[in-house]
Amino acid sequence: MPSVAGLYNYPIKGLTQQSLTEVTLRAARGFPFDREIALARPGGGYRAGMDFGIDKTEFYALVSEARLSGLTTHLEPGTGRLTVGVRGHTVLDADINTAEGRDAVLKLYARVLDLPPGVEPVLARDEGRRFTDTAHNSDRQMHFISLINLATVRDFAARVKKDIDPLRFRANIYIDGLAPWQELTLLGREFRLGDVTLRGTKPTGRCAATEVEPGTGHRDIPVPQLLTQTYGHQFMGIYVETVSDGLLRLAAELTPGDLVA
Repeated sequence: MPSVAGLYNYPIKGLTQQSLTEVTLRAARGFPFDREIALARPGGGYRAGMDFGIDKTEFYALVSEARLSGLTTHLEPGTGRLTVGVRGHTVLDADINTAEGRDAVLKLYARVLDLPPGVEPVLARDEGRRFTDTAHNSDRQMHFISLINLATVRDFAARVKKDIDPLRFRANIYIDGLAPWQELTLLGREFRLGDVTLRGTKPTGRCAATEVEPGTGHRDIPVPQLLTQTYGHQFMGIYVETVSDGLLRLAAELTPGDLVA
């Protein structure tokens, strides 16, 4: 029976995933605490309080800053406590809800990103906004949720003869029990996943962020190039949107009747 094998959010864009056992989803809203904070490029297109999305290149992320993956981060959304570790050692423990804590975070990442003296990232955080890769398309797409079929990842890994960690794709929902590429049959239609109704919206095109090995900061596998060589496209996974409110848990089932053969 196809079911949920993993649930993750990414409170800060480009930083470490955080594993969940359950999550409450709301109709037409994104994955809770997902990409609600980002590190924007100083002097770029981001402005505090802006009410529209901008391209992901305006933010520091794995697509161009692989070294971010070499740090382990954890944010407690309820308290604002952010911890940052390097090789198992905590190098920062700060409250991003305070000016002092935010200053400490920006100073650390200015060093990590090797920015010039006196230059720091900008902490992007605006009520009701998400810094998802689809946010620049529309407010509706800002709330799209990323879903990966683990069988598709395994098929890809076998064909290219590489060990492909599914976390490279930084999805919110990982499903197992489908056939490879069967997730594409969900596009344009509603389906049930546990207590939640979702709708498949579009395939997820992949960028250079997927070239980065999770947790190391090394760019080691040319994933988009290999997808093109293997399948003739650069898709891996799909975006879905929430149609009804509900609690989504690990092991929640996607019933066979909801699938197209």
